[in-house]
Amino acid sequence: MDNATWLENHTESSDFILVGLFGQTKHPALLCVVILVIFLMALSGNAILILLIHSDAHLHTPMYFFISQLSLMDVMYISVTVPKMLTDQVMGVNKISVPECGIQMFLYVTLAGSEFFLLAAMAYDRYVAICHPLRYSVLMNHRVCLLLASGCWFLGSLDGLMLTPITMAFPVCRSREIRHFFCEVPAIMKLSCSDTSLYEILLYLCCVLMLLIPVAVISGSYYFIILTVHRMKSAEGRKKAFATCCSHMTVVFLFYGAAIYTYMLPRSYHTPEKDMVVSFFYTVLTPVLNPLVYSLRNKDVTGALKKVLNMHPVFQESIK
Repeated sequence: MDNATWLENHTESSDFILVGLFGQTKHPALLCVVILVIFLMALSGNAILILLIHSDAHLHTPMYFFISQLSLMDVMYISVTVPKMLTDQVMGVNKISVPECGIQMFLYVTLAGSEFFLLAAMAYDRYVAICHPLRYSVLMNHRVCLLLASGCWFLGSLDGLMLTPITMAFPVCRSREIRHFFCEVPAIMKLSCSDTSLYEILLYLCCVLMLLIPVAVISGSYYFIILTVHRMKSAEGRKKAFATCCSHMTVVFLFYGAAIYTYMLPRSYHTPEKDMVVSFFYTVLTPVLNPLVYSLRNKDVTGALKKVLNMHPVFQESIK
């Protein structure tokens, strides 16, 4: 066997095999189409939201700045996993190389961590807007918003830089078959034949910290928001305050609930099938739901969309 053949065989044998979602269904073609539709909806929904916020001067506020950051994260988030999954299904390939797996894991962990902290920053923004409206323009000026957003991205990337190298460094002695549709940390750890108990404890503590800090900020913010709203004499003011907060809390429950299941519950609660369903929910479905939550429940966004549509020649003709 020459060197080229040996290298090719060695490279192929070191690749991981992604079992994915399609092996769990009797109708893989239908599932592929459904996921493609969801992916396109997520891309278009978040892209439209970003463009609306960027183009409409009325939406140039801290709240919408953070929503645009969330949409950007969601576009990147779903793009890390779904294109690879769909391409593999169409091409009949289910392998992923070790470097590709590491990159996918790093991007996924980074974006998830960034979103944890961004949701906390959004809660703090609502707290300042409702509890300190007269000082809002000072406390949440453009510089503060940029610092908060940059901090979220930095902390997320720090999480990715810590977890990815350690996870990928564990020797894989068992089957290289990943019972998942992408390289998620718990799924890769299950393939290792070495003792990962200490790392699992450190991973658990890291995730607790990554979740507890944002949850503490969110809980504290909404505690003071509820107290402030309760004291409001205007029924219209209370309704408006709750409307903006409900959208944010819906996203928080969707995202944090799935993350707590994946990274904080003991192994006895996990099965490969459950893990894939939960990961599919917050990796693929949440990026679709976020723009719907923030647009359908928001008069400012729907108003900006109507304004854009009315300016388009096609829609002007239809109105006439």
